[in-house]
Amino acid sequence: MTLMVPYRRRRVINTCCNGRLTTKAIDMARNLKRLIGALAISIIVCTGVQAATSRPSFVVSDIYNYNHPYAATDSGDLATKMQLMSASAFYFYRGTADIFYRDTTTLPASSYTSNATGFTWIGGDAHLSNFGAQRDSGGTAAFTTDDFDEGYLGQYVWDLRRAAVSMVLAGRENGLSDSQITSGINTFVAAYVTQINSFAKGNGEASFQLTSGNTSSVVKDTISDANDGSRSDLLSKYTSTKNGVRTFQNASNLVAVSSANYTAISNAVDNYIQTISSSKRYAASYYAIKDIHQKLGSGTGSLGRLRYYVLIEGPSTSTSDDVILELKQEASSNVALAAPGQLPPAEYGSNEGERVALTNKAQLLNTDVLVGYATINGAPYYVHEKSPYEEDFDYTQLSSSSKFSTAMTYVGQALASAHALADQDYNPAIVPYDIDAQISAVANSSGLQTEISSFAFSYADQVNLDWQAFVSAYNAGTPLY
Repeated sequence: MTLMVPYRRRRVINTCCNGRLTTKAIDMARNLKRLIGALAISIIVCTGVQAATSRPSFVVSDIYNYNHPYAATDSGDLATKMQLMSASAFYFYRGTADIFYRDTTTLPASSYTSNATGFTWIGGDAHLSNFGAQRDSGGTAAFTTDDFDEGYLGQYVWDLRRAAVSMVLAGRENGLSDSQITSGINTFVAAYVTQINSFAKGNGEASFQLTSGNTSSVVKDTISDANDGSRSDLLSKYTSTKNGVRTFQNASNLVAVSSANYTAISNAVDNYIQTISSSKRYAASYYAIKDIHQKLGSGTGSLGRLRYYVLIEGPSTSTSDDVILELKQEASSNVALAAPGQLPPAEYGSNEGERVALTNKAQLLNTDVLVGYATINGAPYYVHEKSPYEEDFDYTQLSSSSKFSTAMTYVGQALASAHALADQDYNPAIVPYDIDAQISAVANSSGLQTEISSFAFSYADQVNLDWQAFVSAYNAGTPLY
C-alpha cells in the first residue's frame, strides 16, 4: 500500500491559472508537493497510517488459499463462513485475521514499543466479539477475553490495533458517528494503559477481575446473563433423555459422526485427560463418554475447521449434571505471519491445540479445569467445557456513545489483564519479562491514543475496500474455497 497525494488536491494544482502554469504557480506546486510528502512521512511514522488500496486479486487469492485446505472435510461450514463474511465489513474482518497479519508485516511499527514488549503473549484476534463473560473455576462470573485460537507472542499494540479497528467497523454498523467512535477508542486505550500501569506497580493482576460489582451497563448485563445460565438449559438445548440415557439431539447444526470417527474421538479423549494437570484431574468416571456429535456453524474465522461435542458423565451418574466438552480443530496462529518463530513450537509440543490451551491458562484467572488438548486423525484440537455459564459480548447493544465508551473501558481493562497475567509470572521460559512493566515504560497514553485511533480509521478503510472486493467475487460465484 502506498501513500498518495489526495486526488482532489492534485487536480487543483494542475488546473490553476486556467490550465497555464506560471513559474510562480509551478514553484508553489512543488513546495506544496514537498510539504504534503513531509506531512505524509510524519503521519506514517507517528500513526502507522497508510492509504487504503484496492486489491481484489490479492483478497480473492488469499481467502481461497487460506480456506481451501478445509474444503474436502467441511465445505458446508465454509459456505456458511463466506455467507457471513459477505454480510458486513465487521464479519469479513472477523474471518480474515491472516490478512491483518500479512499487512502488519508491511505497516509501520508503533512508536510505543520496545524489543521486550514484542514478547507480549497476545490473544491475536482481539475484536469485540472475542470478549465475553463466563464463570471461572471458583464460580465467579467475570468479563474477559474469550477466544485463544490466535494466541502467540507479539507486540501488545497488535491486539490494541485489531481491537480498535473492530470498534470502528462495529461502531459504524451501530450508527455511531466517527467522533463518538474516536472517543470510545481513546477511552479503550486510556483504560488499557491505566490498568497496565497499575499492574506494573505490584502484582494486582493476580486478583483483578471485572465482575458485576465493578462494572455497569452492557458489560454488567453480559456478566449477569452468564451468571444466570443453567446446566439444565444447556443440556436441553443440545441433548435429550430417553429411558434414563442422555444423548445428543440430531439437528441441522449437530450431526452424528461415523463409527470410525467415534472411535478416533473416543481414543483422543482418553489421551486428552492426560493433558490435564493431575491436581485438577477428576476420577476416570467423570470423563466416561455418553455420545459424540459434530457441531456445525459455530464461529466465523474458524468455520471450516472441524468441531465436535462430546457428552461425558460428569460428577455423578445422574443425567442432570452431564458435561459437554468442545473439541475444536486448530491451525497455526496467524500472528506467526508477522512474528515467525517468536513462540517456538517446542514450547507447545508442536501441537496447535496445546498452544491454544496454554494461552487460555496464561491469560485467565482460575481457568476452566477441563482445558486441554488432543489429536484426532492427525489433526490438533483444543478441548474445553461448553459451559452453561458463559455469554458472548453483543456489540450490537452499544447503540449510544455512552454505552460504547463505558464498554470500551472494560474491554481495555480486560485486555490489559490478559497481557499482564501471561508473562514471566506464568511461564518465564515463554515470556522472560514482567510484561506489564515493560509496556508501562513505553506506553504514553495520549500519544498511543492518537496512534491507535488514526490506525483504526485508516485500516478500517482498507477492510471496507477488501470487503467490497470479496462481496463482488462472492456474488459473481468466484471460487473462494
